[in-house]
Amino acid sequence: MDVMEAIKGRRSIRKYRTDPVPENALNAVLEAARWAPSWANTQCWRLIVVRDEETKARLAETLRGTRAGRSNPATEAVRSAPVVMVACAERGLSGYYKNEMGRNVPATDKGEWWFMFDVALAMQNIALAAYALGLGTIHAGLFDSGEVARILDIPDNVAVIELMPLGWPDEEPAVRPRKDISQFVFYDKYQR
Repeated sequence: MDVMEAIKGRRSIRKYRTDPVPENALNAVLEAARWAPSWANTQCWRLIVVRDEETKARLAETLRGTRAGRSNPATEAVRSAPVVMVACAERGLSGYYKNEMGRNVPATDKGEWWFMFDVALAMQNIALAAYALGLGTIHAGLFDSGEVARILDIPDNVAVIELMPLGWPDEEPAVRPRKDISQFVFYDKYQR
């Protein structure tokens, strides 16, 4: 599949069939994460693959509601997808060089949070690779990360970033409108 086809075709999937994800497909999407770029090639992401039904149900309970008191639309996806990947970042790697924060990055204000970029790159690689294989995903970020860390026994030096259900889609969401390039691209300076 052409990369632009994957980028334009990928959708956030909230409903999944119960069919298991084959090991070769899971390994293919994990391989895609492996090849994501990262700060100084630190590859700070740590992925927990959850298949256990009870654990997925507990993870689903950590998702917070959205506006107007509605439940989080990703809750059922976390509960029912055959696989939930929990994306984490080992702290103290990304944004550091030889244990010195920010070295070779003049006056960065991103500080330790640079790991968010690295994990996002790895997870988007997974989402695109999954789509190319016919699988669906959704990036879920509105949850209690402390509770997820407790459920999965994640150490203090590892930050929980996102939950990503993975499975065979049981829906075909419509294309959502996209902004015109002229609405978000500026040349030479920011335009108001």
